[in-house]
Amino acid sequence: MMLRFQHSEYLWALVLLLVLQLAFLSISWWKRRSIRKLGDPVLVEKLFTGYSRRRFTFRFLLIFIAFLFGAIGLANLQKGSRMEKITRKGVDVVIALDVSKSMLAGDVKPDRLTRAKQLISKLADKLDNDRVGLVVFAGNAYLQMPLTIDYSAAKMYLTTVSPDMIPTQGTAIGQAIQVANDAFNKKERKHKSLIIISDGEDHDEAAISKARAAFEDGVVINTIGIGSPTGSPLPDPETGTYKKDKEGNTVISKLNEDALKSIAAAGKGIYEHLDNNTEEVVNSLTQKIDSMEQKEFGENIFTDYNSYFQYFLAISLLLLVAEFFIPEIRRSKRADVVVTATEKP
Repeated sequence: MMLRFQHSEYLWALVLLLVLQLAFLSISWWKRRSIRKLGDPVLVEKLFTGYSRRRFTFRFLLIFIAFLFGAIGLANLQKGSRMEKITRKGVDVVIALDVSKSMLAGDVKPDRLTRAKQLISKLADKLDNDRVGLVVFAGNAYLQMPLTIDYSAAKMYLTTVSPDMIPTQGTAIGQAIQVANDAFNKKERKHKSLIIISDGEDHDEAAISKARAAFEDGVVINTIGIGSPTGSPLPDPETGTYKKDKEGNTVISKLNEDALKSIAAAGKGIYEHLDNNTEEVVNSLTQKIDSMEQKEFGENIFTDYNSYFQYFLAISLLLLVAEFFIPEIRRSKRADVVVTATEKP
């Protein structure tokens, strides 16, 4: 059984459930505070004829659950109903992204890391039948996402990438190459491409030897240099100014093109400089990948899905209707008796 959300972006609406809960708690606190100002809470509540705190809470729960089901309905929960074996031709592509703090420099607008993410997103839109994986690195390197053809998942992982995910600073390109190489199928000697996106600053000396070893395993390495050779100061979020060294001088982060070109040469790939020419770099990368020998791989995937959005939306609507017809003030039995007595001739 395969379950998925067709429009998973609507699930972000669930964040608003926290807003609803905070609003409920705020209103409840305000009511209790107002009652306490009038006197003893038990006695004061008795003066409010027909007021029911339970009904108020119950109505909120109905709205809360209705919103939950509504968001799930809009996201459209689906279950796979038919599976087929699909044969594809493509290349395995691992992208190694530098997330060191130097990638926050603003010599490429809005900053190096954001522009690198934009490049990866556009590249994912151009890839067709190629599997893609993601490695992030700074002082250490980690496999963030294994090879997959689910490009939407790749973009989702991309949104979580930030310099805070790797506390150890540096530019461990050699380790990133090793982690990426391990992510590929070791039994194959081709159909493998590694794309390194970095400013190349403070890179480790093992990068060249790791690149040669990866190429021996069939990995073609392309590098993307981001930033300017003249450099840019690094923002310091704690002070709101630029970072300073021990002598009080502003820290300047510079693109190290020579290092990245050497790595690309060792990996028999290409080097591209990314500034504002995102489309040109994406086209160069896709042409390089498309020129590689492709492999055939078969996968069993679901090609037909049953949708269940209508059930969730129907439940949401029924709960909202029920909430509308449930009064917060209950009718007093004493009042009913008085009305009945008044109506008698």
